[in-house]
Amino acid sequence: MIVVAGEALIDLVPQGRGALASLTPALGGGPYNTAVALGRLGSPTAFCSRTSLDAFGEALLDGLREAGVDVSPVQRGAEPTTLAVATIDTNGSAAYSFYVDGTADRLFAAPASLPTDTRAVSFGTCSLVLEPGASAYEELLRTAAAQGVFTALDPNIRAGLIPDADAYRARFKSWLPSVSLLKLSEEDALWLGGTPREWLASGPSAVVVTHGGDGLTVFTRDGAALAVPGEKVDVVDTIGAGDTVNAALLHGLDTLDALSPAALAGLGVEDWTRLLRFAARAAAITCSRAGAQPPYASELGGL
Repeated sequence: MIVVAGEALIDLVPQGRGALASLTPALGGGPYNTAVALGRLGSPTAFCSRTSLDAFGEALLDGLREAGVDVSPVQRGAEPTTLAVATIDTNGSAAYSFYVDGTADRLFAAPASLPTDTRAVSFGTCSLVLEPGASAYEELLRTAAAQGVFTALDPNIRAGLIPDADAYRARFKSWLPSVSLLKLSEEDALWLGGTPREWLASGPSAVVVTHGGDGLTVFTRDGAALAVPGEKVDVVDTIGAGDTVNAALLHGLDTLDALSPAALAGLGVEDWTRLLRFAARAAAITCSRAGAQPPYASELGGL
């Protein structure tokens, strides 16, 4: 079982151009998209979060169930669902403004335990920024790592939500000893101000950096760096592309029976090449359609 911990929200996606373009609600949130993508790829997956009892919250849970994701760890609350208003530029890249005050996911509490068959836990995005939930997710990260569970982190920086950049950067560094796999975009890496080699020295067994349409690079503790190109596709938008990479990497590692820090450190060039190419294919499919619509296993073929 792969557990994905973090927020579920509603993306309001513009239909057309201009400040007054109509907005269409879509299921979203980085961790949510990762869980849906894992479910569609066929990995046993559970979602650990707190969602609203409102209609949006019900729709989010229905989307998880449709993807085959176990929602039993999800906490519920009467507070409203977080909203993210997307802005799509001419290249299909998305930027977001958030409506987060008093929303349900901010009140997440660390669970007493994870599902008994948990092999990995994935974290990231707004859930590690917005208090008091951020401290609860951080507690879960540290607890899982201390129990020997494989942990994955995608910070997926949303700078507009971070009131103190230096404090967040310091907090990010404090998480690294508890992280098995760090995945982030090159934009995230630039904002954080570190390098893959520095982060590897602090804990992770591997760091994967995404470069948009130019592909992905993995850095490993033995000093290796391996890059694969992106898959060429007509981009509709990039919503959910990075989350799809997260899911594809975790699914691939599960397939290779490499969901442990030691097994991850032992992967060779051939394994990493297969993993990164698989992730690039999956992300390309997501970019080829509107919104966060990750592919199903039948669309990708095997690893």
